[in-house]
Amino acid sequence: MIGYYGPIKFTTSDKRILTFDDFKREASARSEKHAPIGRKPVKEFIGPELDTITFTILFSAANGVNPRVDMEKWLRMCRTGEAHVLVIGKRALGLDKWTVESVSQSWDVIFNKGELYSSKVDITLEEYIEVM
Repeated sequence: MIGYYGPIKFTTSDKRILTFDDFKREASARSEKHAPIGRKPVKEFIGPELDTITFTILFSAANGVNPRVDMEKWLRMCRTGEAHVLVIGKRALGLDKWTVESVSQSWDVIFNKGELYSSKVDITLEEYIEVM
């Protein structure tokens, strides 16, 4: 297993391939500028911002997945605000959990009668810190 996000397992086997591409993690800081009269602004570090992660998943029936069913799982998690741990390899990423902030679908190959054969989904996760 490559890793997992909640109920989604990223795996490769001779029966099923579910992986991701273009994995990117962004971290930023929060700061404020105070502008005293006649002098340059003074920058104050407030704290870290929530990290974001983006990646793309290719769903293909040729890889043993049902694109429509698997895309629906990501939509549901986005719409319900579920928070899950994201693990890649044997290590969890971030300080706590992640929520699905956005899902963008591309329906690539559709067969007769509307059967979806392959699709791509762009996922954006945002760090979710439990109240301390």
